[in-house]
Amino acid sequence: MTQPPATDQVSFLDGRTRLYGIVGDPIEQVRSPEMITWELQQRGANAVLLPLHVREPDFDAVMPQLQRLANLDGLVFTIPFKARALGLASRLGPQAQQIGAINALKRTRAGAWVGEIFDGSGCVEAFRRRGLPLAGQRVMLVGLGGAGSAIAAAVAGQQPALMRLHDLDATRGARVADTVRRISPGTRVELGPPVVDGMDVLMNASPVGMLGDPRLPIEVDRLPEALVVFDAIVKPEMTPLLALAQRCGCRTVQGREMMRGQIARMVDFFLENS
Repeated sequence: MTQPPATDQVSFLDGRTRLYGIVGDPIEQVRSPEMITWELQQRGANAVLLPLHVREPDFDAVMPQLQRLANLDGLVFTIPFKARALGLASRLGPQAQQIGAINALKRTRAGAWVGEIFDGSGCVEAFRRRGLPLAGQRVMLVGLGGAGSAIAAAVAGQQPALMRLHDLDATRGARVADTVRRISPGTRVELGPPVVDGMDVLMNASPVGMLGDPRLPIEVDRLPEALVVFDAIVKPEMTPLLALAQRCGCRTVQGREMMRGQIARMVDFFLENS
């Protein structure tokens, strides 16, 4: 005879639970629900973060209504909404002001919505934890959307010798190049197609290679063994670019490592009194 369960309820969710959500289109690639919920629970917060699939054409209609939920305290934004979400914020943190995109939005006690972006700091922290320097390095960065712009600014703060930037949007590329020059006047900045010759670090911040996409963000058959390769994509963890890098003997940094690098700072942002 089957024994009844010891309890008929979970211990981490009740009527007082505060809600956070991650908004994207698509959404199945994200790791924030499990990672941020774990961090919130570790800190004793009665809170969870849920995946929210908002289709791109519905964003403007859905988001203002979602912000009216009384027990919603914050949102995380992923592809393709990091720049578009700026319009939901009452005010911006310093990184968001500099970059023109957000990936986190929180409701203050006064009811205002504050936006900030943490992708760049998470990327730099991932490299720091691995003991991989960015200062004085030659960096190739592919993709300058919300995440890529934040990564460009944070990497510039490490004073690399060279940053070569590539994005399909020439206007966005020029804007990010100006940001890098402003942050690190000593860094040589180039705009152009992705290359690996003469580079120390290759970074992909584009969606190429996500969710079964077999393409590479750069047209190469092999990568120099000395190259350090980073991919901001978190699912799959082993992207086509990282798989090629490993076959070529390169050191690699995964998107999940960037995510770990920004989780603590993002939860600090959500839980701090303001």
